[in-house]
Amino acid sequence: MSSTNVDDILRRAVDGARLSCADGVVLMRDAGLIELGRAADLVCKKLHPEPYRTYNIDRNINYTNVCAAVCDFCAFYRKVGHGEAYVLDREELLKKIEETVALGGDQILMQGGLHPDLPFDWYLELLHDIKARFPQVNIHGFSPPELHFFAKLYRMPLKTVLERLKAAGLGSLPGGGGEILSDRVRKEITRGKVMTDDWINVHRVWHELGGKSTATMMYGHIETIEERIEHFERVRSLQDETGGLTAFISWTFQPEHTEMADVPAAGAYEYLRVQAISRLYLDNVPNIQSSWVTQGPKVGHLALYFGANDMGSLMIEENVVASAGTVYYLTLEEIRRSIREAGYIPRQRDVYYNYIDAEPAVAAEPALAG
Repeated sequence: MSSTNVDDILRRAVDGARLSCADGVVLMRDAGLIELGRAADLVCKKLHPEPYRTYNIDRNINYTNVCAAVCDFCAFYRKVGHGEAYVLDREELLKKIEETVALGGDQILMQGGLHPDLPFDWYLELLHDIKARFPQVNIHGFSPPELHFFAKLYRMPLKTVLERLKAAGLGSLPGGGGEILSDRVRKEITRGKVMTDDWINVHRVWHELGGKSTATMMYGHIETIEERIEHFERVRSLQDETGGLTAFISWTFQPEHTEMADVPAAGAYEYLRVQAISRLYLDNVPNIQSSWVTQGPKVGHLALYFGANDMGSLMIEENVVASAGTVYYLTLEEIRRSIREAGYIPRQRDVYYNYIDAEPAVAAEPALAG
């Protein structure tokens, strides 16, 4: 494919035209890193002309690592009865939230495995207990695979499951368990886990109930470039239908300690390319998060030049990615400095991307040359 064709696609994207699946495949196959970055940055600045780039403060609490599914890419899960299987004690879980609030956090990201033995009332009581102790904290919880599993395990309509969880205090849904939204890929690398249409439907029903959620993508394993674009297309179509997605977050597969450890890890070059293409393709998703947790602080900073307008979370705790051997941590000041060095003013936001800090009076530092 000629560079002229790539240039034409990028020009149309910057001008606000919607890209087709074929356009996306061309960009995945032929576009260079720098040209993608320039185009994604221009689109990001059109969507977010404000002088701010955002972050939030939350904690990823994995209430259990017990999972009935088998995912070849996961180093975190354990089967029932395994010596390392756990369910967090309620007071320990509440202590983690207390520590988060003390650091200025307003949210927890709460996910677990597909536990086959916990009753539904356990989850309702958990939400009630959290909201009773911390009414100000948003519970960003239970991934689509968990929620689909609840409906099957407890033999309830999905809508009923979501209504009852929402009434008990669930605030928003994370986009976990998305991996690649292609059934060929999902059947190849998972067993006993939600397929594409049902993953999408969890979001759809939640949005119909007035809720908001995020979408994710984990790539760099067995998927084709066409399947990466299929993933983007499914996310964009859902957003056309419901408008309920607040953000998109992507990251590369971390193979260490998994059943797919022989798969070569995708690097920073591929991460920045795919993120830039996501910004160009997902024209109706307002926010793109940098994934410094998997990519490291330097690449996480560069992501602000490749279509991201958000540095994600302080991430006081993270267990799933860390189980695969990838452990990056940034302090709150390091996150803010990274945003300043990109030429923007850091602002703390909530899950809905509302600013929750005082408007700063100082200007951002100029962007670094090069």
